[in-house]
Amino acid sequence: MELSDANLQTLTEYLKKTLDPDPTIRRPAEKFLESVEGNQNYPLLLLTLLEKSQDNVIKVCASVTFKNYIKRNWRIIEDEPNKICEADRIAIKANIVHLMLSSPEQIQKQLSDAISIIGREDFPQKWPDLLTEMVNRFQSGDFHVINGVLRTAHSLFKRYRHEFKSNELWTEIKLVLDAFALPLTNLFKATIELCSTHANDASALKVLFSSLILIAKLFYSLNFQDLPEFFEDNMETWMNNFHSLLTLDNKLLQTDDEEEAGLLELLKSQICDNAALYAQKYDEEFQPYLPRFVTAIWNLLVTTGQEVKYDLLVSNAIQFLASVCERPHYKNLFEDQNTLTSICEKVIVPNMEFRAADEEAFEDNSEEYIRRDLEGSDIDTRRRAACDLVRGLCKFFEGPVTGIFSGYVNSMLQEYAKNPSVNWKHKDAAIYLVTSLASKAQTQRHGITQANELVNLTEFFVNHIQPDLKSPNVNEFPVLKADGIKYIMIFRNQVPKEQLLASIPLLINHLQAESIVVHTYAAHALERLFTMKGSNNTILITAAEIAPFVEILLTNLFKALTLPGSSENEYIMKAIMRSFSLLQEAIIPYIPTLITQLTQKLLAVSKNPSKPHFNHYMFEAICLSIRITCKANPAAVVNFEEALFMVFTEILQNDVQEFIPYVFQVMSLLLETHKNGIPSSYMALFPHLLQPVLWERAGNIPPLVRLLQAFLEKGSNTIASAAADKIPGLLGVFQKLIASKANDHQGFFLLNSIIEHMPPESVDQYRKQIFILLFQRLQNSKTTKFIKSFLVFINLYCIKYGALALQEIFDSIQPKMFGMVLEKIIIPEIQKVSGQVEKKICAVGITKLLTECPPMMDTEYTKLWTPLLQSLIGLFELPEDDTIPDEEHFIDIEDTPGYQTAFSQLAFAGKKEHDPVGQLVNNPKIHLAQSLHKLSTACPGRVPSMVSTSLNAEALQYLQGYLQAASVTLL
Repeated sequence: MELSDANLQTLTEYLKKTLDPDPTIRRPAEKFLESVEGNQNYPLLLLTLLEKSQDNVIKVCASVTFKNYIKRNWRIIEDEPNKICEADRIAIKANIVHLMLSSPEQIQKQLSDAISIIGREDFPQKWPDLLTEMVNRFQSGDFHVINGVLRTAHSLFKRYRHEFKSNELWTEIKLVLDAFALPLTNLFKATIELCSTHANDASALKVLFSSLILIAKLFYSLNFQDLPEFFEDNMETWMNNFHSLLTLDNKLLQTDDEEEAGLLELLKSQICDNAALYAQKYDEEFQPYLPRFVTAIWNLLVTTGQEVKYDLLVSNAIQFLASVCERPHYKNLFEDQNTLTSICEKVIVPNMEFRAADEEAFEDNSEEYIRRDLEGSDIDTRRRAACDLVRGLCKFFEGPVTGIFSGYVNSMLQEYAKNPSVNWKHKDAAIYLVTSLASKAQTQRHGITQANELVNLTEFFVNHIQPDLKSPNVNEFPVLKADGIKYIMIFRNQVPKEQLLASIPLLINHLQAESIVVHTYAAHALERLFTMKGSNNTILITAAEIAPFVEILLTNLFKALTLPGSSENEYIMKAIMRSFSLLQEAIIPYIPTLITQLTQKLLAVSKNPSKPHFNHYMFEAICLSIRITCKANPAAVVNFEEALFMVFTEILQNDVQEFIPYVFQVMSLLLETHKNGIPSSYMALFPHLLQPVLWERAGNIPPLVRLLQAFLEKGSNTIASAAADKIPGLLGVFQKLIASKANDHQGFFLLNSIIEHMPPESVDQYRKQIFILLFQRLQNSKTTKFIKSFLVFINLYCIKYGALALQEIFDSIQPKMFGMVLEKIIIPEIQKVSGQVEKKICAVGITKLLTECPPMMDTEYTKLWTPLLQSLIGLFELPEDDTIPDEEHFIDIEDTPGYQTAFSQLAFAGKKEHDPVGQLVNNPKIHLAQSLHKLSTACPGRVPSMVSTSLNAEALQYLQGYLQAASVTLL
């Protein structure tokens, strides 16, 4: 694409269309941009637009499109074409920093993100001058530019907070510190001075404080992995200034907004984080400064109001205290009973209150509320921080803290009892306090795993939780209902089983509650209870115990999906899936109506898939319906096909990318259920499955391979007779997959199915070419994964076509090739093969080579006979060799960045492990003994002498054991 005005004009028009709410205009425009993004100059056209366009909307749209383009395409993946040409890469890196710094803030943010994505791949090796270019801009004195640099540095360095330690990482951080630490410190000091100079200028202060926030964030990132020498030497400068900023209060920086945190709050929150980092990780060095920070942060907590804008500040301040109080060094700061009482009274209790803002979120923004409350993304909420502080204090002062709080809990419950409809918030706080006191250790999967011995959880449950859930009105006091349900969920391991069973009908009842939070929690609680394990790892609550409630459970779950706000509620769908899984054949009578409802839901969400978890559980539920029903009645598979195929066709025709991998998995499950032959409806689809475009998306590959394997297993004769012209297409897919390190194993899955199921004559003409392709790949890039798959394939080939056929095909490619493969691949590498079935295939294949291949007995290949036998005994007896050479690190399919939907395996569409050798050989060791015996009868005397002269003593002993077990001898 030329950098021409005409192209800029075209691009502008298409970008405009991508903002159109009408999908018939928007989708084609998105498809067009996707189709041209591989062209040279495409990214430069976008950068030109965002620099020169007169239309602000187009500028912003171009910057977002550019960032997403970089995100999808910048990383270079082994085996895959480079999606951005080198000239464009160089031009982007040469211009982007300057462009970012001269753009308005909205665009600056997008370009800053793009720089950090590029930096993640290219910095420092391929972009050595990035840091210098950025640091030089500090001298400009223009804070719009300086903040642009700081923002970019922040997005570039924040990964240091969660990267694993490695030499590579240390080297990079050292490079950054050498170039960046001093200029950053100087900038910090200069900015603080400017704050005093401009103390009365509100607009200047806003810019300066934005810089200070970014500087404080960079401090956190650069100090996270270890305490750098530079910062240790300059600790006084940083800590004294941080301390004075914590105590600073400037009226000009206070905001009227009650919701949005102002600059002052954001800066103080970050300083609390920085102090907590030092207190936790570098306590010795930080010791002299700690008491000052504790006092400053304590005063901050006692004087800060309840408004939402202070939430982050208060929660970070409390987290600081929480991290300090559980360190043995600082225990003495908290020992005094008055200190503990004061913390409980002034910090913990006030921050556990359910505020008007929480109530508003509960009613109007339930999704966000649930995410914070259930999924623990409430890291920055006051309640979570207060709860963590309780846990921290309990580490050394469990008795006194429990004592202090018991009084509070009792008085709160008494207040509630006086006038429930007015004082319900007191009970809410009491439940929250009991929960945070009682829970010492918690996991998402098992709820509370360690509880405080001083709190009687069952008694509290019976007296204060159950009555709320038993009240007939499911819509009364929704917050307390949600608390009660959450209590069951959290303490499911502590509350006795009979209480849990008694709760199940109550939970089923609450699926009808109008409040989104309440019916979501009810679904989630049921789902968690259904997965609980009892003693000796069996399921705790059995299908028989749920039997009386099956109908009402299924009815209410599906009804809950029709409640306003929950049409795509992932917790309800997960509970549906889990109920199916637990109840098994008990759901069969309801399947006809349930599958209709699931199909309608599938059709509705396929128009615009937006909730990945919901969609995943919905497909799992469909798979369970099929499995459970067809296990009892295989012929019912036809009814499912009637119900589902219409929707599947629509999904495939409309190219709903998110759903296609799921559709292929469900179709595989249906096809594998068929007992004889392959229905014509599937054969009609077969040619479409070989279209290259489907194989371009990584997420389609595993389910498509499995579906083709099902076609081969059920319909190989039909394919050979009615679709022989499609066999080259099938092999073309194999060729594409085998060339990729990430997907070569999928290529072998397909190839093995072709060898196992296709009539030999239908693939005769292609066999040699298949082997040539495999050898080319071996020469170009020999990885452990490829070798393992290759070994399984040649042994399967040997079982299917005979040992002689394998030797002949190798030697027809190149004389003596068979010997080379034995010597260089089979003998040294066979130990790497893993997996029961794979090992069995290799054992039977090698046994055939040893005993059914005449050239092994009387040509130059004979010298390899004993080493091959030795390696086979090694495969039986030695531990698996799972070493992988250093230079081999496979990219997981999921890691390939970009547009494609990653593949999500459906657990309930799982494929049974298939053993191609099957009943022919039950015990490969005995099979070896019998085959050697048979060989020795054909040429008496030779086998024992070959064995006794060359086999090592240990292997010989094992072999004797096999012969005894098989009751045979070598003649």
